Amino acid sequence: MKLQRIGAPGAEQPIVVDGEYAYDLRPLTGDIDGDFLAAGGIETVAAALAAGQLPRVDIDGQRIGAPIARPQAVWCVGMNYAAHAAESGSAPPQAPVVFFKTPNTVVGPYDDVLIPRDSRKTDWEVELALVIGRRARYLDSAEAGLNHIAGYTISNDVSERAFQLEHSGGQWSKGKCCETFNPLGPALVPRDRLDPADLRLRSFVNGEARQDSSTADLIFDVGFLVWHLSQYAVLEPGDVINTGTPAGVALSGRYPYLRDGDVVEVEIEGIGRARQLFRDAA
Repeated sequence: MKLQRIGAPGAEQPIVVDGEYAYDLRPLTGDIDGDFLAAGGIETVAAALAAGQLPRVDIDGQRIGAPIARPQAVWCVGMNYAAHAAESGSAPPQAPVVFFKTPNTVVGPYDDVLIPRDSRKTDWEVELALVIGRRARYLDSAEAGLNHIAGYTISNDVSERAFQLEHSGGQWSKGKCCETFNPLGPALVPRDRLDPADLRLRSFVNGEARQDSSTADLIFDVGFLVWHLSQYAVLEPGDVINTGTPAGVALSGRYPYLRDGDVVEVEIEGIGRARQLFRDAA
């Protein structure tokens, strides 16, 4: 069971894919958003599927959008794999390194990504992303953190490293918030359908392998991240947390940065594969 949103940007319709077939969720909800998740929408979908209450829908040729409607916050965790911290020239962090992306960076998993004007160092980052399902405030434990997750998806946490590190003034946001810099999807897999402890995640540029790792190598796991963040802020249903990227990005110096016409593919076991064409911003 995977939740998706299909259709033109701004007019996506909610569906669920179960086995070989897709089903229309509009009898249950207008969209896959925070209100839907907070109201137990995923459980409602599972029950409706089991009861045969949802109409089948043909999704061939349809654009696939981000699996969650525009979140109110996109939380990001930096250097959460030890090997990536090392290739960035840093020691593994003692506490999660946190930064934000603006919600309007979120685009569909197959949408084009725009390389910013004057960019020299646009980079790719495959990441397991989680979506909050229940309001999280001062949680008691990492186990409680897990129970506040609605499900999991794939993020390409695109970064412009010169903007991030050379133009930053000490913060990363200039290199993280460029338009289209957070392709998300193709699907939201419910929490109880996927174990996030040891998922293979990979990235490719123009068909050549770049990143190949496992979420078993996360320094701070997903339950801990939700618990930790809830000590500092209130996480709302529909919020997205990008959990960090493994080694194998251009920042390492082993690969060239992205240029107009490059194609990046990112995949995570159990969720799917996404593909983005990178092109110069007009």
